[in-house]
Amino acid sequence: MDVLIVGAGLSGIGTASQVRRLLPGKRVAIVEARGVSGGTWDLFRYPGVRSDSDLQTFGYEFKPWQRSEAIADAPQILSYLRETATEQGLDELICYHHRVVSAAWSTPESRWLVEVERTDTGEHVQLSASWIFSAAGYYRYDEGFTPEFSGRDEFSGTVVHPQHWPRELDYSGQRVVVVGSGATAVTLVPAMAQDAQHVTMLQRTPSYVMPIPRHDRVAYALQSLLGPERGYALTRRKNIAKLRQIYRLFRRYPDIARRFIKWTIRKHLPDGFPVDEHFTPPYDPFDQRLCMVPDADLFRCIAAGRASIVTDRIARFTQTGIRLESGREIDADVVVTATGLNLQAFGGIELTVDAEPVDLSDTVTYRGMMLSEVPNFAFAVGYAHSSWTLKIGPVADYFCRLLEHMDAHDYDTCRPSAPDPAMPRRALMDLKSGYVRRSMDQFPARGDWKPWTTGNDHREDLTLLRKGSVTDPALLYSAATASSPAMS
Repeated sequence: MDVLIVGAGLSGIGTASQVRRLLPGKRVAIVEARGVSGGTWDLFRYPGVRSDSDLQTFGYEFKPWQRSEAIADAPQILSYLRETATEQGLDELICYHHRVVSAAWSTPESRWLVEVERTDTGEHVQLSASWIFSAAGYYRYDEGFTPEFSGRDEFSGTVVHPQHWPRELDYSGQRVVVVGSGATAVTLVPAMAQDAQHVTMLQRTPSYVMPIPRHDRVAYALQSLLGPERGYALTRRKNIAKLRQIYRLFRRYPDIARRFIKWTIRKHLPDGFPVDEHFTPPYDPFDQRLCMVPDADLFRCIAAGRASIVTDRIARFTQTGIRLESGREIDADVVVTATGLNLQAFGGIELTVDAEPVDLSDTVTYRGMMLSEVPNFAFAVGYAHSSWTLKIGPVADYFCRLLEHMDAHDYDTCRPSAPDPAMPRRALMDLKSGYVRRSMDQFPARGDWKPWTTGNDHREDLTLLRKGSVTDPALLYSAATASSPAMS
């Protein structure tokens, strides 16, 4: 095929849709290791799983989100993704149970030879592609991260990780402890508190948590007045501008941002609640991703007494629960370790170029979507501080324009040249979260100047990717018959 897309989740379906619409003559296939599409939104089955970004920006630019909820649950998002795949004619392009093990680039043939494992049969097959587009996200689908807890084997209750939620788990009337303070934890607590006897959110370090409306009345009004397409487009622009302004203000004035966040929290909690203890992290807003809670559901269930927060460190598990370093003990029937993810670049694919292994940590990202000295390989990694999907559209547009340029000039290879060795290198993701710091040394780096930067500003990316030229001294094009690479 011409383009092999790895992953049938949010990024894969979005990219394939763009390629099919803009380059209808290209032979495209999508390989998906699991037996269904949807990626993250099908994998996670824990109670309450939802987006923490509004669907006007989290949805695709070309497909209006028409439900009344701006913050949607996983089944609604999954339905939207699969509906998009069907409408764009992608269903027949997805090869399920196909996990890419390795990919070997051959310069003489100007193609990738891709080794694929059939996860349903164990059979290995080989595919050939001019281009690989990785839409596999950035974390491991087969395992989440759980620290080693002393005494865990002594605990008589149930321990589960949200990434591997057992369908048969019944926590009705149970005492539940959710270990963690991130987006997963603040989702789980109000959802489980509906049926559990009591839920305790046990956090080592607080996170910034912001209440947001579940329904966007302005979006609904605009779509009713202007129609789905125009109303959606206008709401999307409004929300993008709002997100951008909040990010810039919070980063510029972190002390004011802290006071504002705590003010919004106090409005939903009883007088005297220790907000400073439980909701004041030791870092600035957006050093880690802000946790959003729709309609303040976390705070409402705390105010109602169905849930509580404890900020302390775990000393060990006991037979009946958890003992903290302070000496306090929390009784539990169920412990949920919402302790994070294990990151993995490009789904763990082993890349080689002309039989030489590619060490990802030695590469630098070109425009945040290609790798230095790796031919005909592109990828999509969304934003860390706003809606993931906002990055996918511009990346896919640039990718399609690049392929058009190659076709117009009879090129079959495109390779970002190695950047200046003196250029400072930075971690690919500018987050201080533990799960990011544990793994960034295994990922490509980003550079300190364009085109080697990886942007976190949608407006800048629109200029760099959607409007930026596909001709660049750092981008080398060549044809199999050419004697040397051509800079165009």
